[in-house]
Amino acid sequence: MAKMELSAVINRPVEEVFSFVTDLDKMTQWSAELVEVKKTTEGPVGLGTTFTTAVKFLGRRTEVDNEVSAYEPNKRYNIKVTSGPITGGGGYTFESVDGGTKATFAFDAEIGGFLKMAEPLAARMMRRQYETNLATMKDLLEAGA
Repeated sequence: MAKMELSAVINRPVEEVFSFVTDLDKMTQWSAELVEVKKTTEGPVGLGTTFTTAVKFLGRRTEVDNEVSAYEPNKRYNIKVTSGPITGGGGYTFESVDGGTKATFAFDAEIGGFLKMAEPLAARMMRRQYETNLATMKDLLEAGA
């Protein structure tokens, strides 16, 4: 089991940060491992929304099914990964702070499939990837994306 928690203060209002993170069409802009995102339910993103992502990790493309498991506007957005070599759940909490928004990402992952035999390495690589994603998100939002 790989667990992680990362935070960043983004110099933008909480409403803007939440909107950006929950916009499935923008996920590939800030999440480098995502190649494609396809929503598989109708209507706006909210609790119960499902979507499939094409993920490139360690040079392999894998399809992953996801479900929004918590959705509280401007407060919390969690995703449960329901298929793929890494399953689990987690997401973002958002908090207004002086000068912007504190976005905290937490994830508990069960590593399986072809990654299971290299679990410690895969966990370290995932952490670095999510650190990069959070920094990219911050850069894009602060640049007015």
